[in-house]
Amino acid sequence: MRVQVVEHPLIAHKLTQLRRVETSSNHFRQLTGELVTLLSYEASATIATERVRISTPVTETEGTQLAGPTPLVVPILRAGLGMLEGMTAMIPTAEVGFLGMARNEETLDIITYAERLPEDLTGRHVFVLDPMLATGGTLAESIRFLTQRNAARVSCICLLAAPEGIERLEREIGDIDVELFLGAIDEGLDENSYIVPGLGDAGDRLYGLAE
Repeated sequence: MRVQVVEHPLIAHKLTQLRRVETSSNHFRQLTGELVTLLSYEASATIATERVRISTPVTETEGTQLAGPTPLVVPILRAGLGMLEGMTAMIPTAEVGFLGMARNEETLDIITYAERLPEDLTGRHVFVLDPMLATGGTLAESIRFLTQRNAARVSCICLLAAPEGIERLEREIGDIDVELFLGAIDEGLDENSYIVPGLGDAGDRLYGLAE
């Protein structure tokens, strides 16, 4: 597994604004989209391409276009939905699938409650969107789910990660070809498995449903 913290002044600035407790849901959604666009630029650097012959208004030339099969973007419900617009802004031709996975707050087990994906992902480069890599359980289960359907490559984009989550991924996914792109790696997890300093519950902050 390759782990890359994408270092850029704009990412650092926007992530700081995202962390602020006073940031509104509307501003939080805007910042999330902007951050994902910046992270996806780096995450898509190795996407498959092919040469193509085209005509410009002046002459014929050779250019580059994305190669098939079409990339697949998979946000993890529900918080991953807040990252989808930023990703598709970068790769508008990508197809979109969905995985609904939730953590049982008592047992910390991962439950798959919904999925809308092609049955066969042979040859597909899949981009998984999940704002927070905390314990790593959800992302590990998502990667296993996708590779069982023969995904050729999995690139995961997270805004924040805890060291414990990264270590669990490295331990559980073995030799699966996975890339992990992060805005930052935080200090660790608290007793409730929340990332510290973190930014709170990303889903609640995106959609304004915090109590």
